[in-house]
Parts: sequence; structure tokens; C-alpha cells
Amino acid sequence: MKRAPLSLTIWLPGLALLLAGCEQLGIEDPAKVAAAKEAEGKAVGSACRHAMRAIEDCYVLNPKAQKAAVFAGWREMDEYMRENKLEGVTPQVPRPGASKPAVSDEAIETEPKGAARERSSKSS
Repeated sequence: MKRAPLSLTIWLPGLALLLAGCEQLGIEDPAKVAAAKEAEGKAVGSACRHAMRAIEDCYVLNPKAQKAAVFAGWREMDEYMRENKLEGVTPQVPRPGASKPAVSDEAIETEPKGAARERSSKSS
């Protein structure tokens, strides 16, 4: 039985260890990167639909996301919400291009609707 040369015995395991650490060096499998981008795009689309945002707003707010994946996520969430009769949540960030309305302390309603009008009409 022949023995492998000593240099091959030393270098082969060392080379295997170096190649195993490629992901730590930033060398990643293109298929994994594409799958991660698609999953992220679907998550963005789902979140946009849940926040009652139009798909166009979603594209504007997330220019780096893949549009096809964003649309797929938005559509899946739309179907899910319709099937389960779920309401969306009001977005906290204003829609793109819309100016944020100035809100003063007086404009914030702390009373039931109409109560302030009734009070002001009685004092006039």
C-alpha cells in the first residue's frame, strides 16, 4: 500500500479548511444571494400591503428591492388579508410626495367628535 506524500497530507486538510471559510470572506453562492434578495423583497411587499400602502408607494420607498418580489409579497399578503378579513394598520411614515400636515396642540382631538363644535357654538 502506497502512502500519500507528506506535502499532500499537510496541504489537503489546510486547503479544505480555507475553502470552508469562503462565506466569511464574502465569497457567497450566487443562488443563496438571489434567494435572500427575493425573500427580502417579498417581506417588504407584505409589510407594505399590511400597512395599506399602494404598490407604487412601496416601490418608491424601497428602490433597491426587486420589484417582482415586492409585488409577489404584496399580492400574497393581499390574498391572505382578504381571506381572513383582516384590516391593515395605518402607516406612521407619510406617503411619498405627500407633505406632512402641520398638527398643532389645538388640532388634536381629546373630546368626542362634535363636542368641540357644540361648545364653540354655545359660547358664540
